[in-house]
Amino acid sequence: MLTVSVKWQKEVFKAVEIDTCQPPYVFKCQLYDLTGVPPERQKIMVKGGLLKDDADWSTVGVKEGQKLMMMGTADEVVKAPEKSTVFMEDLPEEEQVVTLGHSAGLFNLGNTCYMNSTVQCLHSVPELKSALVKYSHSGRSNDLDQTSHMLTVATRDLFGELDKSVKPVAPMQFWMVLRKKYPQFGQLHNGVFMQQDAEECWTQLLFTLSQSLRSPGSSGSPDTVKDLFGIELASRIHCQESSEESSETESVYSLKCHISQEVNHLHEGLKHGLKSELEKASPALGRSAIYVKESRINGLPRYLTIQFVRFFWKRESNQKAKILRKVDYPLELDVYDLCSDELHKQLEGPRQILRDEEGKKLGLKANEKSSGSKDDDVKMTDAEGSSSASGESSMATSQEGVPSEKETRLTGIYDLVAVLTHKGRSADSGHYVAWVKQESGKWIEFDDDNPIPQREEDIVKLSGGGDWHMAYICMYKARTISM
Repeated sequence: MLTVSVKWQKEVFKAVEIDTCQPPYVFKCQLYDLTGVPPERQKIMVKGGLLKDDADWSTVGVKEGQKLMMMGTADEVVKAPEKSTVFMEDLPEEEQVVTLGHSAGLFNLGNTCYMNSTVQCLHSVPELKSALVKYSHSGRSNDLDQTSHMLTVATRDLFGELDKSVKPVAPMQFWMVLRKKYPQFGQLHNGVFMQQDAEECWTQLLFTLSQSLRSPGSSGSPDTVKDLFGIELASRIHCQESSEESSETESVYSLKCHISQEVNHLHEGLKHGLKSELEKASPALGRSAIYVKESRINGLPRYLTIQFVRFFWKRESNQKAKILRKVDYPLELDVYDLCSDELHKQLEGPRQILRDEEGKKLGLKANEKSSGSKDDDVKMTDAEGSSSASGESSMATSQEGVPSEKETRLTGIYDLVAVLTHKGRSADSGHYVAWVKQESGKWIEFDDDNPIPQREEDIVKLSGGGDWHMAYICMYKARTISM
């Protein structure tokens, strides 16, 4: 680690740290935060010419305490409109981004697209952001380790930056803490940080947040992450050679879509993922035997995460290979037939009300205003409209102005709100991108620091079958009703 000073125009920035383990591009991102000059516009004078993004610090010859000269023009400050009424088309581009209602992109700090896409998908969950906002610097419980606390704080701060900024954000603090908590994300190859698996990043980050966002002893939900993402599975395990049978329950944060020659659609892959074979010792037979494990969903989350199992270990090449097969997935997913009989009973009432409400909306559209007051006892909410957790009571006000308690109920129907895609042939290479649905209903492709508007009909085309971006993780939001 070196400390230098940087002169830019009439300003001098003292004690700027350089991490020589990271490429100069990361140093330029630091200077972008200080000066507002984007990395691509920066010209930093060093021995032998200009500092290149991928230069080797050992050959650049920068010394401790050296004074570096930087040239470059900062992004212009947006001036307030002079006219009292300005149409959106006439606003500067940055103000249009704010008006359109999507957050900023994230700079790639060197093969960190796996991390950026994970952050953008999880950042789209408002309930998770609310829980993080309530998490304080001093709120660490005694049983939570320091690095988990630091990663939770870094996640909260990064989410806050994304919401406030219209310019791309450099997630340096988050990245450093992530590598400290999970050293596998700091692996180097020839001095360069390696590409990592986005699903592993997603899983580890959620696990950390599930530990830190617990609030034991409170009257509310004790585990925010479990309430939002936890899936309860009830499994029956039986031996095909004997009459042995057992049952178990478990909580997971995602369902697996297994891909084979018979799988063409997400629903088929989910059914495959809920049935598996395992070999274990049979007390009745006195030897190892094959058992069949059949699982059903016994508890649904607010946000249903699905991983397409596209990568497998290839012994010949000693790396993770990718299954390129096309697997279609819908904008609206109904998981009723994957649920247990017990959960079926809980879903039947809300599903019938949901069908009735949708029928009324279609048939009585012209009389919506006049007939709406009669139907205020049941409110339907979809992926954009609801923010209460599963089974959570909320206070509603009746027509007489008297508060009445209502409960948000799940229906087993989900709407697609985020897709994390991978382009390439291996999990340890290629490129990850996040495609996120905004509150306005519009879709944004977050390709690192570049947010690009997309059409909804193009989102379901990310289903595979070639070398283009294909869905690796899909996140669906529950369609609920208030009763």
